[in-house]
Amino acid sequence: MKEQSRVRKQEKGPGRRPHGKEARVRRPDMVRKKGEVRGQAGSRGGSSGWGSFRRQNSLEPQVIRYDRYRLSVLEWLLALAKGTAACGLLSYTFYRSMTAFFLMLPAAALFPIYERRRRKERRLEELAAQMKEGMMILAGNLSSGFAIENALSVSRDELVMMYGEEGLLPREFAYMAQQVRVNRTAEEVLEDLAERSGLEDIRNFSEVFSVAKRSGGDLSGIMRHTAEVLRDKMQVREEIRTMTASRQFEQKIMSLIPFLIVFYVEGASPGFFGQMYGTSLGRVLMSGCLAAYLISLALAGKFLDIRV
Repeated sequence: MKEQSRVRKQEKGPGRRPHGKEARVRRPDMVRKKGEVRGQAGSRGGSSGWGSFRRQNSLEPQVIRYDRYRLSVLEWLLALAKGTAACGLLSYTFYRSMTAFFLMLPAAALFPIYERRRRKERRLEELAAQMKEGMMILAGNLSSGFAIENALSVSRDELVMMYGEEGLLPREFAYMAQQVRVNRTAEEVLEDLAERSGLEDIRNFSEVFSVAKRSGGDLSGIMRHTAEVLRDKMQVREEIRTMTASRQFEQKIMSLIPFLIVFYVEGASPGFFGQMYGTSLGRVLMSGCLAAYLISLALAGKFLDIRV
């Protein structure tokens, strides 16, 4: 009987719950296996779970609204300082009065608006310049037989060598390639870029691509021809900008001439403009001069802003 009971205990031994040191040895293996299963089910520990998918495909930081520009605190303060300095220069040159300075001071708040517009236009010009090369590269990769998602990825690698990782168009192509991989159509992502940029050339490229894709024609040939036409148009725009660059520099120099004249005359003959600053008629004349100066600046900006 004792021998039979001992045999039964040995048969039940492998199925008993571990205790003590044996339990501490086996528990890590059990936890690791649970972690593996938990990761496959989509929890935080797995690489194929929904949380990891959201982290890998969180593309919002790469999306840029090119029709908007938000100044940083430093940029806003610098623009405000420029506006304050401009108000001080104008009030000293045309009025020599602190009252005039404080009356002009609210106009300094317009300088951040102007700075935001200037920076937005500069970013759009940079995007257009990069898009000129990007369209040709994309059309060439499509002609080589790449599918659209592969063509976007290959084009992005070539653009990185030209403009770097932080270039506007490499980031846009990376975003579009990832969007195509998550089952968005190429027409949608190009249309989204055209809408966010607001550039006519990108919008035309997107429309031609959509029509060519739906019609089932020679997509690579159509895209290459369209890219060449748009590239020629962009080159004409760049040539005009290059030809007017010297005139823009001259306009900036000429805008400083009135101040230099006033400072030179005042330094050579102190009190020469005393009648202009100390009498009512002189203030009226100086106000007319200030208005003429501001109008000339606005007209010069309009004349030199040639768009194709």
